[in-house]
Amino acid sequence: MGEYTVLDGSDAFALPTKFGQHLEAENNMSQAIYWKSYDADGKLWLDVSIPLKQIVNTRTEEKPETETAMLVKVLSAAHNANKEILQTGYNVVTKLTFPRKWGLGTSSTLIALVAKWFGIDAYALLSATFGGSGYDIACAQYNTPLIYNLKAEIPKVTPVHFNPDFTDKLYFVYLNQKQNSREAIAAYRKRDYDKEILVHHIDRLINQLIQARDLISFASALEKQEALMAGILGIATVQEKLFPDFNGVVKSLGAWGGDFILAVSEENPEAYFTEKGFKTILPYHKMVL
Repeated sequence: MGEYTVLDGSDAFALPTKFGQHLEAENNMSQAIYWKSYDADGKLWLDVSIPLKQIVNTRTEEKPETETAMLVKVLSAAHNANKEILQTGYNVVTKLTFPRKWGLGTSSTLIALVAKWFGIDAYALLSATFGGSGYDIACAQYNTPLIYNLKAEIPKVTPVHFNPDFTDKLYFVYLNQKQNSREAIAAYRKRDYDKEILVHHIDRLINQLIQARDLISFASALEKQEALMAGILGIATVQEKLFPDFNGVVKSLGAWGGDFILAVSEENPEAYFTEKGFKTILPYHKMVL
């Protein structure tokens, strides 16, 4: 909750997932980086050779048009922050533990991993490359539920206890399409709204969500947040659009219109979503770390 409004100073409540990405970097004594990226099924989806001089000479303000160009931009920004690492070339291998199309953080986990490799600040690297609030970077670095806040451009992470006895009623459903977070943020920025009032409401709802003692209270906070953001964004909620007959509550996660939703249901909803054509359904305990 708070995925959009965190950009305006609200809290954001996030749950790190069991899925992620691994990176291995080994010196190869050359003047190039040989980069291979594998999907969760072992499929090689990126295989490139990048001369070190290309990384050194890349202007990070340029807008990359390809995955390779984006990778070069990330490496260039990391190099600018710490020029001690790329004295020689590297063989680099990254491996996702989730399907890339799921949108669970291919970019954010990459930023966190490259920042760790270079010994630099991950939030600064994000700012110099993909942009965004950084709450997904926090998720990549923590293994507990958390409150993320960004005020005066300073990220603050507060681990919180969240383990209600109704997590067996919570399910994550993939909507069969990946949403572009940068485009979603740009659309949000174009809307006309009172930031101070919106932030106040979101912070209050997040507190209600975390403090919820039963499923009804939890679902109510989600439902109120969805209705509030639908008004701000000027679009229907995902429940109104796709699941109006669902016996429970549905909340969009991340950018509205794609990736995953959170479904709250007293009964197992797998048959319902499968019949609708959404076959990737993960119970809470299989998704959340």
